[in-house]
Amino acid sequence: MSVYEKITEKILEQLEQGTVPWRKPWHTSLPKNLVSRKPYRGINVLMLGMQGYASAYWATFRQVAKLGGTVRKDEHGTLVVFTSRFEVVDKETGEEKEIPFLKSYVVFNLAQTSGISTPAEEQKAPVSPIAKCEEVVTGMADKPSIDFDGGSRAYYSPLSDSIHLPAQAKFESAEGYYGTLFHELVHSTGNAKRLARKGVAQVSGFGSESYCQEELVAEIGAAFLCGTTGIETRTLENSASYIAGWLKSLKDDKKLVVVAAAQAQRAVDYICGEPTSTCHSVSDLVVPVINLERNK
Repeated sequence: MSVYEKITEKILEQLEQGTVPWRKPWHTSLPKNLVSRKPYRGINVLMLGMQGYASAYWATFRQVAKLGGTVRKDEHGTLVVFTSRFEVVDKETGEEKEIPFLKSYVVFNLAQTSGISTPAEEQKAPVSPIAKCEEVVTGMADKPSIDFDGGSRAYYSPLSDSIHLPAQAKFESAEGYYGTLFHELVHSTGNAKRLARKGVAQVSGFGSESYCQEELVAEIGAAFLCGTTGIETRTLENSASYIAGWLKSLKDDKKLVVVAAAQAQRAVDYICGEPTSTCHSVSDLVVPVINLERNK
C-alpha cells in the first residue's frame, strides 16, 4: 500500500470515528488599541480580526496623528462600536434613569499607517525548519511567492499567484507551520497556469460546491505531503477534522474524499516534480478514481 493510500485510509477511519473540532495551528492575537493597549471586546474582536492585518494594534485617525504618524493614502478604516449611557429624568416619576445607546467610530490598523514604530513585545522565535519539509518547498518548480503578511489568516491568491501566511513565530509547532504551507501550496497547483482546477482557476463563491471540493483537495494533499515527510502523526487528526467540516457542506459524502484524493495526488506530484525519495508517485491509485470523476 502506498503512502497516499495509507493516509487516505487513515483519514476515512477518523471520519468514521468522529473527529475533534478543527483548530488553527497558529496563535491569533486579540486586536487591541495602540494607545491604551486594551483589547477590544465583543463583536469588535470579530470585526477587526477578520480584516487579516499582521498587526494586532489599532488606533483612530486622531490617535495616529498624536503619535506623530499618518494614515497612508487610500486606506480605509474599520468600524468599531461600543455602548454608552446617558441619564435622563423620567417625566412621570421624576427619577433619574440611564438610557443605553450605541456609538461607533473608525480605527486603522498599524499596518495602514506610516511613522509609528511597532510596540516592543516579547516575540517567540520562528519555528525550526524540518529538512524534509524544506526539501519539498524549495524543490517545487514555478512555485508561488510566499509572504508572511497574512496576519491571522493563511490563504492563496490566484490573482497574484502568492501565498500569505501568519508570521512563523505565531505557529504553535513546526509541523503545524508546514501543514499550513503545504495546504496553500496544493491550492496554488490549481492555478490556470498549472493544473487549472475549477475551484481555483475559476472564481467560486465561498461555500459553493467547487470551493468546498477544492478545500478537500488542498487538505488531503497537505496530508499526503505531511505523510511523505514524516510529520503526519502531529497533523493528521487536525487535517481529518478540517476535512470533516467541509464534508458537511457536501452532504457528508465520504466518497468525495477518494475523488479529492486523486486530484490531491496530481497536485502533490506537481509540487514534487519527478518522484524523489521524499515524494512518491503512485499512478495506480489515480487512474480509476479520475475515471470515476470524469463520469459523474
